Amino acid sequence: MSIIVDKVTKIYGKQKALDEVSFQIEAGEIVGLLGPNGAGKSTIMKIISCFIPPTYGEASVYGYDVMEEPLEVRKRIGYLPENNPLYLEMYVKEYLEFVAGIHKLDNKKARISEMIETTGLQIEQDKKIGALSKGYRQRVGLAHALIHDPEVLILDEPTTGLDPNQIIEIRELIQKIGKEKTVMLSTHIMQEVEAICDRAIIINKGRIVADDKTKNLSTTRLENQVVSVEFDKEIPEKELKKLKGILNLKKVDEKTWVIESAHDTDIRSDLFKFAVEKSLTVLSLNKEAQSLEKVFQNLTK
Repeated sequence: MSIIVDKVTKIYGKQKALDEVSFQIEAGEIVGLLGPNGAGKSTIMKIISCFIPPTYGEASVYGYDVMEEPLEVRKRIGYLPENNPLYLEMYVKEYLEFVAGIHKLDNKKARISEMIETTGLQIEQDKKIGALSKGYRQRVGLAHALIHDPEVLILDEPTTGLDPNQIIEIRELIQKIGKEKTVMLSTHIMQEVEAICDRAIIINKGRIVADDKTKNLSTTRLENQVVSVEFDKEIPEKELKKLKGILNLKKVDEKTWVIESAHDTDIRSDLFKFAVEKSLTVLSLNKEAQSLEKVFQNLTK
């Protein structure tokens, strides 16, 4: 197991930032950590990265305890914090040489060249970091986090403040990195999780309220089921209302309806039976998935 967090609690004064948080992340997973501002996302990442200790509980990375063996943990983690602190007066290559020196890499030159290519910094490598756009500064931060070839990459709000094109570029880069490493990223952008994460952990007020595959969250946590159906003929509303389990009906056009039923009631089979009884043809029948954004709102209100 790549990361294990077991009943971790963090208390600041009278505030409980984390309350017995537990989860495990397997090697090679890309996991999104979601939650409102102040939910505890950054606190979890800082504990895993050995920046702060837990008040109670245990956390480990590849078997190394964050409290007992922090140096071994740090060797295996690349961390990009939200504010991405960089030395703006240093040149890109100069900065990466500095970071490689901190890690005491034997193959500094080759590794720097590899990181510049991996993160797409070729045309900017001879510029001062202060002259770069925020998108390229994020790339420098990623190069910093990756230069010692860690098994785990932890990213705190990696696309905050970027324009749409830069966001797409950084997402693609994270997906590329995720093919070889375990990636854990914190974000409040639902589209980001849907685009790049295999799994999502939703945290609210210091507690985990959902932990599942991203594709499952939008289907297993529906408040109600919604289907759209198109028949080949016009149907009176009173006829459809006779079906059991219908909570709401909305007419889209003469032959198309949007039907809402209880979350534990799948009305699709009844619609097919209804069509046979009425000598109708079902031209289309689609079950609508709830957006991850709606799931997030329901769980964190």
